[in-house]
Amino acid sequence: MLYVLAILIGVVAGLRAVTPIAAISWAAWLGWIDLSATPAAFLGNIIAVVVITLLAIAELVSDQLPATPSRKAPMQFGTRIVLGAIAGALLMPTDWIIGGILGAVGAVIGTLLGADLRARLARALGRDLPAALIEDVVVIVAAIVIVYLA
Repeated sequence: MLYVLAILIGVVAGLRAVTPIAAISWAAWLGWIDLSATPAAFLGNIIAVVVITLLAIAELVSDQLPATPSRKAPMQFGTRIVLGAIAGALLMPTDWIIGGILGAVGAVIGTLLGADLRARLARALGRDLPAALIEDVVVIVAAIVIVYLA
């Protein structure tokens, strides 16, 4: 089950890079995930939760701006892969290498599939903003469900 969740948290990172880390930070703070024996234990600290949550909110807002580069641009794509790998590894701290690989693979899938689905949804709705907002809701709900199940 954790293997699937590691891939899925990577998919979420492909859609919004910071949201999975924010969800994991919240889960650690709430006691849903135990990171206390890992180098990432700091993610369960309220200061980390607040800072990472603010970064995730900033990403959600900036995604709505017309000047925001494509998620498939090299820097954005690379960031999503790295954060997907980190998120996957955090969900599998006893097998972090496999978790990281699965998270990275999920991020590639999420980036490419997410861009295509959002473009199709935007065309169907006649505008990008509603498609982006729907994507935001899916990302947030998926991240919460994934970390809760982990």
